[in-house]
Amino acid sequence: MKTYLVKTPSLIKFIFKNWVWSFSKKEKIIYLTFDDGPTPEITEWTLAQLNKYHAKATFFCIGKNVQQYPKIYQKIVENNHSIGNHTHNHLHGLKTTTADYLDNINKAELAFQKKPKLFRPPYGKLSFSQAKKIRENGSKIVMWDVLSADFDTSISKEECLKNVIKHTSNGSIVVFHDSVKASEKLKFVLPQLLEYYTSKGYIFKSIE
Repeated sequence: MKTYLVKTPSLIKFIFKNWVWSFSKKEKIIYLTFDDGPTPEITEWTLAQLNKYHAKATFFCIGKNVQQYPKIYQKIVENNHSIGNHTHNHLHGLKTTTADYLDNINKAELAFQKKPKLFRPPYGKLSFSQAKKIRENGSKIVMWDVLSADFDTSISKEECLKNVIKHTSNGSIVVFHDSVKASEKLKFVLPQLLEYYTSKGYIFKSIE
């Protein structure tokens, strides 16, 4: 049973207005984001697809994966994509104390070698106290406008593509996952998305 929203409602964006959900609708720009990498199975393929369209994106990396696959992480950096912190161990904020959560974020920063300006909570879940501390420490909390649902094993790759095409527009932040679990859907959806929106005059930028 689906327990998520593909399109983030305006009311949620308003309530949590200190978090980044989308950008200006005035320009034909889309902000692709990829969570849970880097992984050898799909991250390098993702980079190759983005390069074909001169597209820039934002990768919210898990610290332990960066430690395990430093060369792949370095390729993301060398290709001038933005990096965001996604905790060291993909922690669920509402199931973790604030102290432990912040310690885990700091542990991830050691793997990145440089403190990212961007942070995305795994599962999109964190407490008000965690969010307050993260922002006080100088990071932007980046959420999303469109959730591709590439992680959902109950939907088809065609449905995943439909999720994105139906809901993505000017300024949208779109979530994908460069993970093994999502790789089959990502391989189907990403090339078509890049081709579709490029043909309509859109460009793809990273979040700064």
